[in-house]
Amino acid sequence: MSQSHPRISKAVIPAAGLGTRFLPATKATPKEMLPVVDKPAIQYVVEEAVSAGLDDVLMVTGRNKRPLEDHFDRNYELESALQKKGDAGRLAKVQESSDLATMHYVRQGDPKGLGHAVLCAAPHVGDEPFAVLLGDDLIDPRDPLLQRMIDVQQEYGGSVIALMEVAPEQIHLYGSAAVETTTDADVVKVCGLVEKPAVEDAPSHYAVIGRYVLDPAVFGILRRTEPGRGGEIQLTDALQQLAADEKIGGPVHGVVFKGRRYDTGDRGDYLRAIVRLACEREDLGPDFRTWLQRYVTEEMQQR
Repeated sequence: MSQSHPRISKAVIPAAGLGTRFLPATKATPKEMLPVVDKPAIQYVVEEAVSAGLDDVLMVTGRNKRPLEDHFDRNYELESALQKKGDAGRLAKVQESSDLATMHYVRQGDPKGLGHAVLCAAPHVGDEPFAVLLGDDLIDPRDPLLQRMIDVQQEYGGSVIALMEVAPEQIHLYGSAAVETTTDADVVKVCGLVEKPAVEDAPSHYAVIGRYVLDPAVFGILRRTEPGRGGEIQLTDALQQLAADEKIGGPVHGVVFKGRRYDTGDRGDYLRAIVRLACEREDLGPDFRTWLQRYVTEEMQQR
């Protein structure tokens, strides 16, 4: 029988990273503000949280991240100019970002890792479960992963992480989960976690991707967690403790995701994400697909 657990209402989005893989573009522009077609990547993430019913969003930022706050704020001068021009379409797009959610911001200060960034959210979140969405992972809105994770947390309690099966040679790029099956085909029980293991040390090919629904007990663990891999406080280490002892904060489950995910944290995947999303747009797709097909054909003929 399913149990009733506190309803989740808050989302936390860590956005304090330096974006060094995209230099020099990110020297003065936060990587989260890089456009994916015509919206910054971070807006897709906030929209995902809102579509799952989480319209109270805390963004954990750092130095030089002021453009994130400005993007989700009103721009009266721009709105006035568009209104005078009668450009209702663009006006609606500008206002959309400021009307999406109730936005809050806190600065991480020192970049001490994802676990530390999540810990910065403790005063805002309080003693209730919450979601964490990493800005590098864009989940296609046709595949409602976060909503499924929230439903699983409501049924089982504890924490829920998103998992995706990857090729063995890629597992060293992710956290890897040791799992047991459950009665739900897309849900596993997480028994252990290893951060970026060597292929031979990985407990499975299930990789942790950037969506979490966490029990607030994780804050107490993070306060005691010593820096781990890379000298940073790893969220994976705290989740490992939760998985090892359910009495701390309930069990840890994983939702195995087989839908569409776009990784904007890697330059190549970022470009592929733009192409895929542009191809699927009703306003851009037909002409863009025609050009892309012609371009690829011409390139192959020249090789």
